[in-house]
Amino acid sequence: MATMKAAVIHEPGGPEVLKLENIPIPTPKDDEVLIHVKAFGLNRSELFTRQGHSPGVKFPRVLGIEASGVVDKCPGGQFEPGQKVATAMGGMGRAFDGGYAEYTCVKASNVQALDTNLDWTIIGAVPEMLQTAYGSLFKALHLTPKDRLLVRGGTTSVGLAAAAIAKNHGCFVASTSRNSSQATADLLKKSGVDQVIVDDGKVAAQVKDHKFDKVLELIGTVTLEDSLQCAVGGGIVCMTGIVGNKWTFDSFAPMDVIPNTVCLTVYSGGPDEFKETPLNDLLKQIEDGTLPVQVGKVFKLDQIVEAHDTMEKNLARGKIVVLTE
Repeated sequence: MATMKAAVIHEPGGPEVLKLENIPIPTPKDDEVLIHVKAFGLNRSELFTRQGHSPGVKFPRVLGIEASGVVDKCPGGQFEPGQKVATAMGGMGRAFDGGYAEYTCVKASNVQALDTNLDWTIIGAVPEMLQTAYGSLFKALHLTPKDRLLVRGGTTSVGLAAAAIAKNHGCFVASTSRNSSQATADLLKKSGVDQVIVDDGKVAAQVKDHKFDKVLELIGTVTLEDSLQCAVGGGIVCMTGIVGNKWTFDSFAPMDVIPNTVCLTVYSGGPDEFKETPLNDLLKQIEDGTLPVQVGKVFKLDQIVEAHDTMEKNLARGKIVVLTE
């Protein structure tokens, strides 16, 4: 039986529980595609799964909610062998083995064909990142060119992508970071940010005279109450990320916490949202240089422990990408 290298987790724990092993290459069914993975991005949801916070995940498991590569086999004929493709969500890395491997087998209905000559480092960075940013902005926040947008957690990979997409859409974009360094400000401005706000936990007090039509909350429960106060009446706040690593409120009184007429929503994209994301259009913008993508650090598959440690310590300053060869 043919085998492949994969990063397998047998029990929850720190980065060191990711073990590089040789396991059988999956055999695709008629409704599936076997993808020869070239690159994949790391996502914080995988960190939570590795730590044991994803209910229902059974071990051993190959993590990875996204992957980019070329079609190896497609028994149903939905894609041609050799076609560049990307996939994300749909149970990858949770219900079944995901992208942390040389091959991954997914439903053909959850695959997008790609038409791009970009490097695999860039292609591998974007599927889940762009799906999350694009969906948050346009499905949840209903972003329009006249909007003033605040991104809370601006140096996250999704925050940087969202800022770039929103700026291209014609919006005024402000982003927060706890880091006050010039390097951080330069990183944000490179993604199209007009106003850099140093996050001291009380951003609402800093923007009380110039509030925002739309607020993208990527830190989570620890800053959501303050972010709600950053929105104008009739504005929308969307909680998409939980990089603050706190899943619940200690107490939550909606009538006190949510300002009058401000709308609160969430975004958590699934396979349908992935298929609706115009990946090829966005990749073309990246090729043309009009949509900057910030790749933080690049690792090889056998460096997966170091890659997860980098993600956990927030050292990447952009999207972490892993190449399989």
